[in-house]
Formats: sequence, structure tokens, C-alpha cells
Amino acid sequence: MEVRTEVYWESLNKYGEELCGDKTEAVQSPEETIMVMADGLGSGVKANILSTLTTKIALTMLRQGSSIEETVKTIIATLPICKVRKIAYSTFTIIRVDSKGNCYIVEYGNPPVILLREGKVVKLEGTKRQIAGKEVREHRLKVQRNDIFIAMSDGVVHAGVGGILNLGWQWDNIAQYIEKVSKVETTVVSLVKLLSTATTNFYMDKPGDDATIAAIKIISPNFVTVFAGPPQNSADDEKLVKRLMQNPGKKVVCGGTAAQIVARILDKEIKTSTNFIDPAIPPIAWVKGIDLVTEGVLTLDRTRKLLTRFVDANIQYKELRKLEQQEDGASKLARILLEATDITFLLGKAINPAHQNPDFPKNLSIKLNIIRELVDILEKMGKYIEIFYY
Repeated sequence: MEVRTEVYWESLNKYGEELCGDKTEAVQSPEETIMVMADGLGSGVKANILSTLTTKIALTMLRQGSSIEETVKTIIATLPICKVRKIAYSTFTIIRVDSKGNCYIVEYGNPPVILLREGKVVKLEGTKRQIAGKEVREHRLKVQRNDIFIAMSDGVVHAGVGGILNLGWQWDNIAQYIEKVSKVETTVVSLVKLLSTATTNFYMDKPGDDATIAAIKIISPNFVTVFAGPPQNSADDEKLVKRLMQNPGKKVVCGGTAAQIVARILDKEIKTSTNFIDPAIPPIAWVKGIDLVTEGVLTLDRTRKLLTRFVDANIQYKELRKLEQQEDGASKLARILLEATDITFLLGKAINPAHQNPDFPKNLSIKLNIIRELVDILEKMGKYIEIFYY
């Protein structure tokens, strides 16, 4: 079973602090996902430095193949000593999932990770051991599709303590809440947002501690291949189309010339829509065997503008339903790219004179520049991108 992940987190600053003492970072690739959430001692600047160093060290070392023992020892040796408390301290949670579905979790000082599987919270039974004088909990398990792992700092568990809730929110109550809301909301963004909102409410909008919720959802790979622009050498037409058709997943063709090449090689007819849904976007077309056929530069540029709003998950949460209601070529392409995990671009380098800007060097295509910007946006969303030029 090959898997990919969706990752999202939110942090609340302690009331009155400009910097958050919690820090979360993640790296995603087709091979694995590593997420590190750290909670620095105290709050404010010092806590922020401790947690940031912890996440940076852990991510860097684990990606380079270091063991958890080496990583923890390095974190302990590197963190600056607090002059007041005379200790260097940051709790952390590390979740690592590879493409084969193997999951490794190590926790130090943070509340236990919650696993939501088939709508029920599963309590993870890990093992404890000492590393460099610190007791850590470790878990090794096989994931299932749609599993959601939720990590949190102690600011979430203690939400409302001494106020609305005498003893705070507490882990068991949080687990029950997750089970309840997951019957309606199943995306990592919506679950994290609901937990974050509830935490804020229990603190009555004045968090007594930094609070972070971070989630990873296990999903199936979703492959998309986009062919845009004719090859520099027409002898490569057949090779490019063959690759397009052999690649797994959805197939998208952008540009009239590209569509004509595909139709010719596949010996299929191009049927063009006469429905201008958006006056600024040329209508789509159909070629049998291709999931979406669009015009080139105008559609790609609108897609780029649409997806720019989705880099920020806060906006993404609000804008997604708007996008679902649009049927123009750019909106259709944006939806396909948003749903994808792995995207391959097959880019022809033949220059269309109509796509030139006199301020650019002659060999620079506007279409290729738009696609490069589009790729940057998609990579910020955690998509894995491959580009092949022809």
C-alpha cells in the first residue's frame, strides 16, 4: 500500500505574548513525511528560540538519516541554558510516516498523540525508554488510509484550567470531542480549526499558555500529469504523448497546439465547448482519454491566481466551496491540482510569438514563467512536483 499525507497545524500565543513558544514544522516527499512539534520552556522569546532550535535540529538530522538517539542527544547539547531556571528544555513530538505506511512516533513531555481511525480514537500503546537521561515514548505501527494523527502541546490539555474548567480540558475529553466532530468534519484543516477554536473558547480568548494542534492525515496518492506547450522538436511529439498516456492518474492538456498534438497522435477528435462560462477564460475542449483540455496562457495564469489564495490554509478553508461551484477551465484545473499529491509537468519549449513580452529575453516564454510560479505555489502546499522539458 502506497500512501501520502496531508499536514496542517495551528498555534495560539499565550495572551500578551508576540511570539509563540511552540513551533511546528514538517517536510513532505513521496518517500516520507516528518512532522516535529516542539514546546519550549516558558513562553515568549526564550521559549520560541528553544522550540525553533528543536524542530530545526530534529528535522535536519532525521532527514539526513540520523537515529533518534543521535537527534535527542544533539538537541539536549545544543539548546541554550536558561539563566533563571538553569536548564535547557523543550518537549517534542515527532511523527514519521513513510510511503509504505510505516509510522514511527516519539514523544517527550507532550500529551500523547491521538489516533483517529474509522471515527474512533485509538489509544496508542507505546514503549518507554531512556535516551541521554530523558524518558521518551515510542510507537511503531502500520497506518491505514484515512487515519488521522493529532499531536498537541500541553496548552491544549490545560485549556480552561482554573476558569471554565477546574482541571482543564484534559486528554480524554479532547478525544471524545474529536470523535464527535469527526462524524461531520474529516479534513485535517477543519479538525484542527475546530480544536483550536474550542481551546480559545475555554481560555475565554486569553490563552494562559501557548497551545498548538498539529495533524497528519493518511491519504492515497493522487497523480496528475499536465502537458503544456508543443515540444521544441516536433519529432518528440509522439514520445511526449506516450509519456502523458502512460503516467498514472488524471491527464490535463493546456493549449490549443498541445491539444492538436494529442488528438493527432491518439487519432481522436477535438470537441470544443461553445459555452463561455467566464468571458475572461476561453472555453474548455474534450479529447477522448484526457480528463481536461484547456486553452493555454490565459487559463494557466488564472489558475495561478486562484491557487495563490490557497497557500494560506485559513483562506483555503473559506474559498474551497466557492471554487467547487465554478465550471470554467481555470477553476476545473485548480480543483484537479488541489486534489493531487504528485504532479508531473510535461513542458514543450517551442515559443509561441504571441506569448512574448518585449521586456523579457527572446527565449523566455510567458507560459513557462507562469508555470514556474504555479509550481512554486504547489510546492508550498506540500505537493510533489516533477518537470520534464521537451
